[in-house]
Amino acid sequence: MLVDDELIEKLEDLSCLTLGAAEKSRLKDELPDFLKALAKLNELDTAGAGECVNPLDNVNVFREDEAGPSFDRELILQNAALKTDEMIIAPKTVD
Repeated sequence: MLVDDELIEKLEDLSCLTLGAAEKSRLKDELPDFLKALAKLNELDTAGAGECVNPLDNVNVFREDEAGPSFDRELILQNAALKTDEMIIAPKTVD
């Protein structure tokens, strides 16, 4: 695989990173070696290897999602500092 400036810029964009010139140069030099090492995994004989397994016997520890009775809306809203007729108004946490 050819590792050129175009590939480095594409990887930078896909990973939502901003790399400096020195980092791009280093990545351009090191990425081919990394890809060669990764390609060695294709040489492994995995014919006798089973599927990935979980060491725990639990398959699904969650209960089934079933609709049930809810709390009374007025009871929930009675202690809210800011509210409308239908919901609690919370302070903004993200700009």
